[in-house]
Amino acid sequence: MSDKPQNDTGQRLQTLSAIFAPRSVAVVGASDTVSKIGGIPVDFMKRFGYAGRVLPVNPKQTTVQGLPAFPSLQAIGEPVDLAIFAIPASLSRAALEDAVAAGVKGVVMFTSGFAETGDDGAGQQAELTAIARRGGVRLLGPNCLGFMNVGEQLYATFSPAPASGQVRHGPIGLVSQSGAFGAYAYALARERGIGLSHWITTGNEADIDFADCVEWLAHDPQTRVIMGYMEGCRNGPRLRQALAAAQAARKPVVIVKVGRTEAGAKAAASHTAALAGNDAVYDAVFREYGVHRAKDITEFFGVAAAAAIGGLPRDASLGLFTVSGGVGVLMADEASQAGLDLRPMPDTAQATIREWVPFAAPTNPVDITGQVTNDATLIERTARLMLDQGGYASWIGFLAAAGTAERFWPVLESLVTNLRRDYPDKLLALSTLLTPARRQALEALGCMVFSEPTEAVRTVSALARLAQRLDAPVAPADEPASPLSLPARALNEPESLAALAQAGLRVVPHALVHSADEAVAAAGRLGSAVVLKIVSADILHKSDAGGVVLNLQGAEAVRDGYARLMAAVRQNAPEARLDGVLVAPMVDRHGTECLLGIQRDPVFGPMVMFGLGGVFVETLHDVVLRPAPVGLAQAHEMIRATKAHALLAGARGREPADLDLLAQQIVALSRFAVACGDTLESVDINPFMALPASRGGGCAVDAVVIGRAPDEQEPA
Repeated sequence: MSDKPQNDTGQRLQTLSAIFAPRSVAVVGASDTVSKIGGIPVDFMKRFGYAGRVLPVNPKQTTVQGLPAFPSLQAIGEPVDLAIFAIPASLSRAALEDAVAAGVKGVVMFTSGFAETGDDGAGQQAELTAIARRGGVRLLGPNCLGFMNVGEQLYATFSPAPASGQVRHGPIGLVSQSGAFGAYAYALARERGIGLSHWITTGNEADIDFADCVEWLAHDPQTRVIMGYMEGCRNGPRLRQALAAAQAARKPVVIVKVGRTEAGAKAAASHTAALAGNDAVYDAVFREYGVHRAKDITEFFGVAAAAAIGGLPRDASLGLFTVSGGVGVLMADEASQAGLDLRPMPDTAQATIREWVPFAAPTNPVDITGQVTNDATLIERTARLMLDQGGYASWIGFLAAAGTAERFWPVLESLVTNLRRDYPDKLLALSTLLTPARRQALEALGCMVFSEPTEAVRTVSALARLAQRLDAPVAPADEPASPLSLPARALNEPESLAALAQAGLRVVPHALVHSADEAVAAAGRLGSAVVLKIVSADILHKSDAGGVVLNLQGAEAVRDGYARLMAAVRQNAPEARLDGVLVAPMVDRHGTECLLGIQRDPVFGPMVMFGLGGVFVETLHDVVLRPAPVGLAQAHEMIRATKAHALLAGARGREPADLDLLAQQIVALSRFAVACGDTLESVDINPFMALPASRGGGCAVDAVVIGRAPDEQEPA
C-alpha cells in the first residue's frame, strides 16, 4: 500500500485544485526554442491565452519567449501555485528543494530516468517524493506528459498534440497513466469533436496517482463524464474511494484497463512500475462502482462521448424506429442479447400507425417503411407516438442513407430540435450517414449519431447499465466486526470450520478423533451415514492420498473405514504429519455444491468469491468476485450473476435452495475477512451445500482457512 499522507478529502481536493487550476505557473528549464520540452508549455500558454501568470525560470537568460525570466523559483519573490520541471534528472533534487523553499504548491515533473528505469531510479524517485511530502508540495510524475486544463487554456505539457489543433472545451475529463496514450487520446478527441474539460497524465505516480485525479474530477463542476486509461494500481483502497466519489456524484466513469492477460499484465508493470493485479479483481471493483470497462478504444470514446452528449436513460426500455425491416430485426437481436427492454407498442398506438401506413410493422421495432420518402413528417409523428404511448426511456431511429440527401437535412435538424425540447429526459439516437459537421451539429443538440445501427444499440445498452449501477442505492455500512487475528499458517479442517462457525457461518457437525473407537463413538452421536476425512496440514488433496472414505453406516463399517483410510494415507503420504480424522455426517447430496471463498488481492485486499463448487470450479469457472465487505443486497446480486443461480432457484422442478440463507453466509464470510484484516490470506469453502429451507438451508462441508505470515502483510 502507498504511504501517501492520508489527508482528509477536502484538503486533498484543495491542494489538487491549486495544481490543476492554478493562478500562476512557473516553467523551470524554460526555453526560447518553442519545439523544446522547456519551450512548448510557455509557447502554448502564450499562444492560446492562459489568463494566469507565466513565469519562466532559467538562470542563463533574462527573458524567455518575450517574458521576464528568473534564475530560480525563490527569485520570483511571490508564491507560485504550479511549477513545471522541464530539466534533466540530475537537476531535479535541487529544483525541488528550491520549490519547497519558494512555497510552490505543486510540481509537474516531465523528467524521466526514475522508477521506470529500475532500482536505482526508484531510489532517487523515493528521495524526491520524501522531499516533496516534507515540504507540503504535491508532485505529478515524474516521467509524465503533464496535463491540460482546457477551459482555462492551461497547457502544462510538452505534448505536441495541441499544435496540430486544439480539442474543444467540453464535459469529459480524461486521465491516462500513459503519456503516449494520452497524446493519442487527445488527438482522437479532437478529430471526433469530443470536448474535454481536463486532460491529465500521471506517469510514475510518485505522489499524485490515477485515483487522486479521478476523485478530483468527480468534484470538478466542469466535468460530467470521466475517462481513464489504466495500466495498474498500487493503492486499491484509494482507487475505490475515488470511484465511490464519482458514483456518488453520478458521473459516469469509462475505463480502458490493459493487462487482461498475463502477458499484458507483465507489459503494463514493466512500463509504469505499477502492480497490474488480477484482472478479474479489477472487473469486480469496476462493477462495484458502476464503471464501464471498455474493451477497445472505439468503445472507450463511443460510450464516454455518448454519456456526455445524451446523458443516461432512466431505465433499459428502448423503442426502435426503422425504415428497413431487416435492419430493424438486426437491431432487435442486438438489443435482446444486450438485455434491453423491447416491450411492444400499446395496441392503440399500433392502430394509429396502421392508419398512417397500412403496411407498416407497428410493434417494436416500428418499421414505417420507405413511405417516409413521400411523407417525411412520419418520422417525427411516429417518434412522438413511441415516446408518448410506448413510454420508452431511449429511442433509436434508423434512417439508412437519408442523411446524405441535402433536402433531408432540415427534416433531421427539426426532428432532433423538437424531440430534445419536448422530451428532455429521453435518450435519443439516430443511425444514418452524415458529414462530420452535421453529425456534430446534431450531437450539440443532444442526439447521439451512429453510422452503424447495432453500435447505437450497444451504446444505449452500456448507458442503461451505467445508469442502473449509478442509481443503485448505496447500502449503509455494517457495524465493523470485532478484530480477529489468525495464526500465520494454514488451519486444518476442524480449526477452519471452528473459526468460520464462530464468525456466524453454518458448518457441518463434526468431530476430530484419533482412533477407530473414537470414530465409532462420534459416528454414533452424529447418526446416519458418516464420512471420514484425514486431517493433515501436509495433505492438500485428501482424496488423492486416499484420505476420504464416504457413506459409512454402522460401527463395523466405520471401524473398517478408519483402518482403510489410515493405511492408504500412510502408503501414499508417509511423511505427512497427521492431526487425526474428522468424522461428519454425509450431507444431503441433492443440494447444489457452491464455492464460497476469500482471496486476498495484493492491491485491493480481501475479495469475496461465490460460484458453482465441487468438481465444477476448475472446469466451468462459474465464479464472481466482489471486494469485501459485501452487504445482503450485493450478496444476492452475486448469486444472481452466476450460472449456478438457475440451479439454486429451482431449475427443472427442483425445490429452490434457501437463497436468503446463502446470501447471509456470503455476508458473514465477508465480515470475517474484514475482521481478520491483514492476518488472513484466503478462505476456501468447497463445497458449501446449498439446500432448500425445508431441508435446513445448507452448510459448509469442507473448508480451509489460511493465515498470513508477518512478512507477507502490507505496511499500514
